[in-house]
Amino acid sequence: MKFAIDSARHTPPQQTDDFRALTTPAKSRNRLSPVTTSYFRVFRYFISPLIHASQLFLLNSNTMSAVNITNVAVLDNPSPFSTPLQFEISYECLSALKYDLEWKLIYVGSAEVETYDQLLECVLVGPVNVGNYRFVLQADPPDPSKIPEEDIIGVTVLLLTCSYMGQEFIRVGYYVNNDYDDEQLREEPPAKVLIDRVQRNILSDKPRVTKFPINFYPETNDSGEEPPSNDPVSAETDGDEQLLASPEHPSNDQNP
Repeated sequence: MKFAIDSARHTPPQQTDDFRALTTPAKSRNRLSPVTTSYFRVFRYFISPLIHASQLFLLNSNTMSAVNITNVAVLDNPSPFSTPLQFEISYECLSALKYDLEWKLIYVGSAEVETYDQLLECVLVGPVNVGNYRFVLQADPPDPSKIPEEDIIGVTVLLLTCSYMGQEFIRVGYYVNNDYDDEQLREEPPAKVLIDRVQRNILSDKPRVTKFPINFYPETNDSGEEPPSNDPVSAETDGDEQLLASPEHPSNDQNP
């Protein structure tokens, strides 16, 4: 699937120092690792402290990116588990790119095994010219038959990623809390999960953003080097995870 979008007026990003770099060893962020707490399990994807923001605002880092996410709004949330997921994504392009951007939405089915991850949607978006852009990414809900029964109820993670030429350069993660919509069912859950009674709540005010440095212009690389690898090992090593803050002034983004 591919979205065609038109250019919008470019607005320079705001400058702020309100962020904190992730200092936990990178290899600890690769897969999910549940730890029991009074509220939810803590995952390796998200090590830095929680933040409270109604919008995403990507802060500038030392590594210049040609594309920055400026806002992600989670639509129709909370909602029943079996309803489609919708994200209104706003981003800015600081320089024109030759190829399309690839956006993916991934549902983490199990904290223990990566094979339970489900790719809910993958779309190409272009052309990528200088300017501000906005589109709605809609995806089917995860297939409960592909999730371990014991992992359907509880907290998991949704990952929104963007790649260019096969190189992932940004990852936005959300905690997702799945629970019954009835107090009695929550207190006395049935042996078999009743999917039609499960409510999905994406914790949209607690996003995690990780940026990966990539080569946006390999064709102009005078040294003739290949674009940097984006496999899990290099992503762990080079990832730059930051806190996000809401912009003080609304963006001038325009609909396509």
